[in-house]
Amino acid sequence: MRPVLRLLPLPLCIAFSLHAHAADDPPNWGLCPVQDVLKPFAEAQAAPEGLHVDNTDQSTDIEGDALSGTEANPVFQGNVTMRRGDQFMGADQITFDKEADRYTAEGSIRYQGSGLRMVAARAEGNQGTETHVIHDLDYQLLSRRGNGGADSVTLAGELGTLRGATYSTCPPEARQWELRARQIDIDTEEGMAVARGATLRVGKVPVLYMPWFMFPTDERRRTGLLFPSISNSSRNGFDYRQPIYLNLAPNYDLTLNPRLMTERGVQLGAQFRYLVEGGQGTLEGTWMPDDDLRERDRSLIRYQAFQNLTPHWQARADLNWISDSRYYEDFSNSLDGLSQTSAYSAIGVYGRGQGWDAGVTADHWQLADFTLTEQALPFSRLPRAYVNWEQRLAGLLVGGIGAEAVRFQHEAFDAGSRIDLKPWISLPLEGDAWFLRPTAAYRYTAYSLDPGARMPGGSSSPSRGQSILSVDAGLFFDRDTTVKGKQYLQTIEPRLFYLNVPYADQTDMPQFDTQPLTFSWGQLFRDNRYSGADRQADAHQLTLAVSTRMIRQSDGRERFSASLGQIRYFDESRVRLPNEPITEKGRSAWVADANYAPTDRWTIGASYQWDPKFKRTDLASVRARYLLPDDGVFNVGYRYRRSLLEQADISFLYPVSASWSVVGRYYYSLHDNKTLETMAGLQWDSCCVAVRLVGRRYVHNRQGDLSNALMFEIELKGLGSAGQDTRRALRRSILGYNRDDLYLVPPQTATGQPTPPDSAADTLP
Repeated sequence: MRPVLRLLPLPLCIAFSLHAHAADDPPNWGLCPVQDVLKPFAEAQAAPEGLHVDNTDQSTDIEGDALSGTEANPVFQGNVTMRRGDQFMGADQITFDKEADRYTAEGSIRYQGSGLRMVAARAEGNQGTETHVIHDLDYQLLSRRGNGGADSVTLAGELGTLRGATYSTCPPEARQWELRARQIDIDTEEGMAVARGATLRVGKVPVLYMPWFMFPTDERRRTGLLFPSISNSSRNGFDYRQPIYLNLAPNYDLTLNPRLMTERGVQLGAQFRYLVEGGQGTLEGTWMPDDDLRERDRSLIRYQAFQNLTPHWQARADLNWISDSRYYEDFSNSLDGLSQTSAYSAIGVYGRGQGWDAGVTADHWQLADFTLTEQALPFSRLPRAYVNWEQRLAGLLVGGIGAEAVRFQHEAFDAGSRIDLKPWISLPLEGDAWFLRPTAAYRYTAYSLDPGARMPGGSSSPSRGQSILSVDAGLFFDRDTTVKGKQYLQTIEPRLFYLNVPYADQTDMPQFDTQPLTFSWGQLFRDNRYSGADRQADAHQLTLAVSTRMIRQSDGRERFSASLGQIRYFDESRVRLPNEPITEKGRSAWVADANYAPTDRWTIGASYQWDPKFKRTDLASVRARYLLPDDGVFNVGYRYRRSLLEQADISFLYPVSASWSVVGRYYYSLHDNKTLETMAGLQWDSCCVAVRLVGRRYVHNRQGDLSNALMFEIELKGLGSAGQDTRRALRRSILGYNRDDLYLVPPQTATGQPTPPDSAADTLP
């Protein structure tokens, strides 16, 4: 009876069309509890969930209440059951004609196995010619949501035909959408099917009719159309994208992305991906001939790849090129495009091992802000070589060295080369409740400068050598305490950090890649207040800091934490960059951070910097999040940095009912008296359909001009979605729109793209 069991998974062919669309996020099935459209069969015994059973070599056992007929034509009657591995089939009667090699199964045909449960009225076939027919069947997918039926299913070898077939992820009593097809022809060897007379119905209304279309019936990757993206905005007009996927080989593919913007013109895009032994890469680009708004051609090229060379070495590339300095601003629909002042490219070979890391790299910057000139770009490093090594020496001593050699280049300035060496030795001592880490280092930096890069009256080969002494010490105190009947672990963690760096004159040294670091908690314990090696700050200072935490014993959750610290400068710091104020003797600003979770739904955080010398606030930040029932969330934030920004940000997802919810965001700059982004939307979510309508007004260029956009999306859960990807926009604007975002970093995938080839590891051991 093996051939009978082969035809039973055929109703799956309708659901297999889902593989033509890969969504960023799985559907939200919260309103659609798991239920059995077809009740489980008491006689069936399926394999445990997640366990795959190979039925190929299994024998078929047949049982029944009575056996009649002849040896050539046996008839099994009454509760007939057949079992083969994890597959079960039951019927009221099964008749065999051994001479003609035919069978007939009648009455209450039941099947369960291979992720499918099915009932049918009748089944018949010929085992010799491998032709089989099932009549009046209903099915339910067990491995994923989906159910439907068919008037008949015919199988002839690897070819099959369904007539009057249906598919939906909705329960039968609430058929909010359903896919129907007059006939579906399947070729299981090729893994393809052709549907004729297919209709998509939302409720009882047919919304899409396709007289003929082809779709895959298995996981194999195939050439075809992906779901389009449709939107409308005041900047681009009607915006339509139609991705076309080309399956070129098992390890590489190509996606074409033609795009029509009525206010701009036609844009052509493409993305090529490849997968090789130990590596993978993506090459993508766009080209728009004669943008109507800018009256010029626009294009972008991006290449990202890695390749494992040895167990310890890896080559990586991240190359970006844009046709003009307005590209990111014009073709980004978020504030991120306005914040990019340059296109950064880097390529290199990187190594990592026990106690060391090294690399040989090159990077380059391209202007991406039309309000700036080439002079504002950072220096490119062509090339750069570095190594960091540390090793335990005799006894408790630990030593190491950080070394870098780099050649700088710039479009507008002369540059030069630099070598930076920093050997160090440390004696880390620690116990259960304390640590003491004295460290001695020596930093030597030397240059070979082009004539135009010399400082007035300076040398073409300036150098600097400085000793760096530091002592980092801390204590840990903890105790068990009870608050409102709950057990907590409370800690108090005082810390001291002493730093001594003698002054060295650095006025004849250039400024290639060095900037002052933003003053923050982490800077309290650094041995240099600058990034890069062009400046090493002199210092004679002591940091005093203390932290405390309250940790719930039952689950380890941190309910409260607070940190407070300040630097005491014993001497004035004389090293500084041009136009940078001197760090005077005395006390730095107080740095305070606190986080408090009064309940499992509330999270409140604040950061504050107060300068006692000038009696002023340098930084203030307050943020709060409340998790509403039914996956709702409310966020409020305030950010202030003296003379730079002052912003308020409010966002929310508020469930009005189990199905209806409203979303919104108001992002305002108090410093500029201007709205940065306003978003308001309504979404309806049901068991198997979701509809989202979102209006958005946002800053779209550096002049602060506002653009309007209206985004609409309808999602047929388990089938796909049509319209713009509103979920992606809402996740970006509303922290916690997807609860997983509060705990995990979501993968960055292209909306509507097929799942990539099996990826190789992109990290070194």
